[in-house]
Amino acid sequence: MPSIIEKLVLSEPAGRPSSWVQFIASLAFLGIYAWSVSNGGSGSWLLVMAGAAALSGIAESLPKERRRVAGVFRLTAIAALLYLIAAISFVPESVFG
Repeated sequence: MPSIIEKLVLSEPAGRPSSWVQFIASLAFLGIYAWSVSNGGSGSWLLVMAGAAALSGIAESLPKERRRVAGVFRLTAIAALLYLIAAISFVPESVFG
């Protein structure tokens, strides 16, 4: 198991192309959130998705020698998404509305 964690979380940052995809995804989630709020919806879960995508983008844009910092950003993004899954599972009305 430690080798899987080391491979996925503490690996070298992927570089600029991967980080751009994550930042664009974050902007897309923010755009969908803004559209949802303007149409009277809540969509607060979209902010968690945008934040996790932004954290992942930051992790991938770091220099290659910053593995541990990138790992912290990746773990924080994973924790935010796990929080969202737990909130949807146990208290769905707080997430959707």
